[in-house]
Amino acid sequence: MDEKELIKGLEDVGCSRDQAARICSLYKAGSYREILHQLKMQRCALMDAMHESQRKVDRMDFLIRKQEELLR
Repeated sequence: MDEKELIKGLEDVGCSRDQAARICSLYKAGSYREILHQLKMQRCALMDAMHESQRKVDRMDFLIRKQEELLR
């Protein structure tokens, strides 16, 4: 994988350009454990965002059900 592909892949999964550049620098330096750490931190951030979104969907479903009950 070349630098351009790595940066594109990282940006595709939500890393900022700065994060992608930092990880790319680590890749060039052979700091694979630190890359793994950075990737896991980004994954945690994505999971947190997903869970927050799910909470919002659950709340919306609750509000919809309550409105539907009023129409019965």
